Amino acid sequence: MKYSIEYSQIVRRKLYLLKEDLTDRFDLETAMKGIRQITTSVKQLSDYPKKGMSVADVFGVDTDFRYLYVGHNYVFYYIEDKRVIIAELFDEREDFMYKLFGISSRSVES
Repeated sequence: MKYSIEYSQIVRRKLYLLKEDLTDRFDLETAMKGIRQITTSVKQLSDYPKKGMSVADVFGVDTDFRYLYVGHNYVFYYIEDKRVIIAELFDEREDFMYKLFGISSRSVES
């Protein structure tokens, strides 16, 4: 049974900005390869919606979010009825736990 894939406006905007950034830093071909890597992994969720890791299981946060790690990015999504909602996208350097849940995942150095 196939699930439909829906991207939030936030993720659509971030993918556009990522493409622009990669094009500026490298070239259009490299940018498209990076975007394609993300969207291809997301498309697989149509057949395997639980492919991503559960945020609740990995981080102990009470949430329905799941995530994929793709090409230096974390793709956060949730499953609703027969839909996979792509809710957020973060670069691996971002503190996504703080941005999503207000929990810092960074260690404090003394």
